[in-house]
Amino acid sequence: MTNMDKLYESVAANGPVCVGLDTEISYLPTTDTAKTAGENVVEFNRALIAATKGVAGCYKVQIAYYESLGLDGMRAYAETLKMARATGLPVIADIKRGDIAKTAEMYAKAHFTGDFEADIVTLAPYMGLDSISPYLPYCKEQGKGVFVLCRTSNPGAKDFEYQKLADGRHIYDLVGDSLTELGKDYMGEHGYSSVGLVIGGTYTEEATAIRTAYKNTFFLIPGYGAQGGKAADIAQYLTKGNGGVVNSSRGILLAYKKQPGVAFDEAAYNECVRMREDIQSECNKL
Repeated sequence: MTNMDKLYESVAANGPVCVGLDTEISYLPTTDTAKTAGENVVEFNRALIAATKGVAGCYKVQIAYYESLGLDGMRAYAETLKMARATGLPVIADIKRGDIAKTAEMYAKAHFTGDFEADIVTLAPYMGLDSISPYLPYCKEQGKGVFVLCRTSNPGAKDFEYQKLADGRHIYDLVGDSLTELGKDYMGEHGYSSVGLVIGGTYTEEATAIRTAYKNTFFLIPGYGAQGGKAADIAQYLTKGNGGVVNSSRGILLAYKKQPGVAFDEAAYNECVRMREDIQSECNKL
């Protein structure tokens, strides 16, 4: 069974909420001055994971937040991955690597084995398909997965991804088409490839066309909540509530700020449940 299969089963059981453990030290309601910043982050994440593991489809850990704390942060990153993977839920390392050749081989080894091992990683494709290929042996042999940037949720997506090709397609169409073709050799038992796509949920004009074009491709969907994506928009990128995970980081990590008097971990749980029900309600309308 591939990790995309496990992701499909996790979404079927728990819903499509991807809890983004993009934890900045300033997000913590309190800190222990006897501990390092990294240690405080780990304790915060530990409580978040314990509270949300029954209502999360997966976890995503954005490496930049940990790199910013130096060696202390990277120890926190490794420990956070370990804690999240111990739940049995799939864990995405949001590393957005995009290099080629031996460098990419080393990135793949670093994030699919050893201290920083994750189940799925995010990649950037703009150096070409040879920036993706070094990760594929791990997909074939260990069931690992990749989510490749295709049509993202940021305003700057319009700068390059939406530019038109001579044949009328957008650049994001070329990326999606090429990766979907590549992914046909890495299909799982639930009908989804180990090569997934990052499809932002903030631009919905093309939602139906994108979901139809890539029906065997699992989506990582950023943009919900803080970036402006609404459940009605997000639902169009799912297939009967599955086929994708919807990331929320600040919305969950900082939920306690909108729930006065509620502990941060309980508030995170409440927000996961609210988000899951919000998305499911819109999926039921389709």
